[in-house]
Amino acid sequence: MFRFFVGFVGFLFSLGSVLGLLAAAGVGIYIAQISDTLPSVNVLRNYEPEVMTRIHADDGSLVAEYAEKRRLFLPIQAIPVRIRNAFLSAEDSSFYDHAGVDPQAIIRALVTNLKNRGSDSRPVGASTITQQVAKNFLLTNEVSYERKIKEAILSLRIEAAFSKEEILERYLNEIYLGLGAYGVAAASLVYFDKSVHELTLAETAYLAALPKAPNNYHPFRHADRAIERRNWVLDRMMLDGVATPEEVRKAKAEPLRVNPRERSQFLAGAEYYAEEVRRELIAMYGRKTLYEGGLSVRTSLDPAMQVMARKALMSGLLEIDRQKGSWRGPVQTLELAAGEDWGPKIGTVSPLNDVPEWQVAIVLSVSGNEAILGLQPPRDVWGALTTEREQISLTTAGVPWSRTKSGGSTNRMANVVDRGDAVYVQKVDGQWVLRQIPAIQGALLAMDPHTGRVKALVGGFSYDYSEFNRATQALRQPGSSFKPFVYAAALDNGYTPSSIIMDAPIEIVVGREVWRPKNYGGKSAGPSTLRMGVERSRNLMTVRLAKDMGMPLVAEYAERFGIYDDLGKYLPMALGAGETTVMRLVGAYSIIANGGQRIQPTLIDRIQDRHGRTVFKHDNRRCDECTALAWREQAAPEVIDEREYVLDPMTAYQITSIMEGVVQRGTATRVKALGRPVAGKTGTTNEEKDAWFVGFTPDLVAGVFIGYDEPKPMGRGATGGQMAAPIFLDFMQDALADAPIVDFRVPEGIKLIPVDRLSGQRTSGSGGNVILEAFKPGTAPGDTFSIIGLNDNEPSRRRITRESERAVLSGTGGLY
Repeated sequence: MFRFFVGFVGFLFSLGSVLGLLAAAGVGIYIAQISDTLPSVNVLRNYEPEVMTRIHADDGSLVAEYAEKRRLFLPIQAIPVRIRNAFLSAEDSSFYDHAGVDPQAIIRALVTNLKNRGSDSRPVGASTITQQVAKNFLLTNEVSYERKIKEAILSLRIEAAFSKEEILERYLNEIYLGLGAYGVAAASLVYFDKSVHELTLAETAYLAALPKAPNNYHPFRHADRAIERRNWVLDRMMLDGVATPEEVRKAKAEPLRVNPRERSQFLAGAEYYAEEVRRELIAMYGRKTLYEGGLSVRTSLDPAMQVMARKALMSGLLEIDRQKGSWRGPVQTLELAAGEDWGPKIGTVSPLNDVPEWQVAIVLSVSGNEAILGLQPPRDVWGALTTEREQISLTTAGVPWSRTKSGGSTNRMANVVDRGDAVYVQKVDGQWVLRQIPAIQGALLAMDPHTGRVKALVGGFSYDYSEFNRATQALRQPGSSFKPFVYAAALDNGYTPSSIIMDAPIEIVVGREVWRPKNYGGKSAGPSTLRMGVERSRNLMTVRLAKDMGMPLVAEYAERFGIYDDLGKYLPMALGAGETTVMRLVGAYSIIANGGQRIQPTLIDRIQDRHGRTVFKHDNRRCDECTALAWREQAAPEVIDEREYVLDPMTAYQITSIMEGVVQRGTATRVKALGRPVAGKTGTTNEEKDAWFVGFTPDLVAGVFIGYDEPKPMGRGATGGQMAAPIFLDFMQDALADAPIVDFRVPEGIKLIPVDRLSGQRTSGSGGNVILEAFKPGTAPGDTFSIIGLNDNEPSRRRITRESERAVLSGTGGLY
């Protein structure tokens, strides 16, 4: 019997061993099958996370960020030790001791899950940081034991292939920490508007509390829970010996102090500039690289100058709207019941975030010359309206227009607003003023003429209202602001500032059509100098000059300057009838200001990839000796400028001198108030649909365009000199306030000869008509001259002697 018992036990043991072996074999086969389907851990070796692209101004100020996932990559060496320790204490305190999985944690998780079996509780994991890396990079978020097995297998492989520091680096840069932030560097900015090196212990512990479930520890929705979890992390850090009890006590006493980056403004007023850079980057590298490639873009934007440009354009457009417009009505009208809380109603109206001076308000009541308005309540950091309510008084004194759209007087508030109207208001000198977005729009662009670097760009009154960039996207007729290039072509091809051109009516027959151009105002002045043609913006003279030269030459120069790609060779094009952009035209004027040497307008100075390598730079001038590692008393390196000349430098100075006359005596005398050497040209198109002024000092060029988005007449007198030039002046006065006064540089070879500016002839006298005219060698005025275009329809010239000059000129009305 005993033998039988022993034998039976032996049989059972053998059977158990066989079954155990079979089970082990089955598990081994199962694991082997799973292993064969797992991805390679080498994916981690080429880790390049999606990183946001950041746009900076020329002083380093942040202009914009673009990303699908808000992430900034930091190598492990750049992540402070305290941040590493906080995440290790919170997530995996035995990280440096295990081989990828933590058996003790697994057993604890199994026990907990068995206890919770049958309940709705989510299964507890036992993931190490290595396992989280495996899941985040190589697996899905599926909740199953099979995924945990895969995770464990991959973790062992990752530990065998990578160092602990490499694993931790990937983890701290990849994890999602809420509010759209991926990785500790981005989370530090998003939550606290700080770099990782500026975080306090309490702030570090809060970030380390987030990986488990960021939404559960939301700093505002679940503040108590967030503080409790943060304090738990602090306790773990103290137990692990990476924070002292005193440090932990002080950190626990701190409030969360979350300061979301959304509350921090990017560079104010630079929205149009940033959007233009974004479009350029997409054109250069594609959308994926922009939003995931982690580019660092340094632009040429001057923050102070950008603020000045925005102020000048906005103030100018508001003044134009006040003078030429009328009150056109509310932003929208809302239904407002008696006794209803008006806060949520006005909260539905979008404010102009890029015009922070204005506030949205709703009309609550109207009586006599006063209306009571409710201001849109402020919003909290997450965009929700607060319970704050503020009412204000608006009187007719705060209505800048004298009439309404329907023609009614604004002396009665009932003619202006009704209950429920949503309007914009601004507090000015203690009084509330009614505002409206100007119907006439515009653009302002400023550029360094020697490099082409765009220093400021404003594409309209408000980017929030209209993203259309009128500085780069609007194709408009430049009108007379194109004339300097017609005259520059002439000066470059044998004409002089004293050349005489007939200013008289002309008919141009084209097929069965007859074109009769006119000067602005309808008058003509007879034979006049080429200089006067620009200073007084004579259309008739310009047409005759272009006819005399030939439109193919005019078109060639227009294309050389980059104003047009293919200008039609028709005489009306000499008067600026073609379409171009503000940026192109300002770039062309910059070439003149740069002494005729080509420049390429640019908004971007330099682009670096995620590794800090420069992949683009605007300045490609050679400097062979700039790479010297040390100074050994060698001479300063020479920068070799190989840019071509579009215009003879002497010609560039001649047309600059002539455009100085436009400011001193011509159509832009308002700009003379700048009080320093400045050259420029006004531009006004037919029926006053477009108004321009483009001008420059020796080191700054700026252009202003004014017009309706859908071209239509702006009214008699809406000229470049009246509408655009004052905005140019306002901007330049601010931009050059601290700059020294510099004269235009006279190129070698130019002869400055005193002449009578009306006749263009030499003079030894003095007086208001005597100027120093710029002549190239061998072109000084002689005793005779020719009148270009004396015959209306033929490019003929008649030679006139000095003796007969007075008789001819007096017979045609004199020079103007």
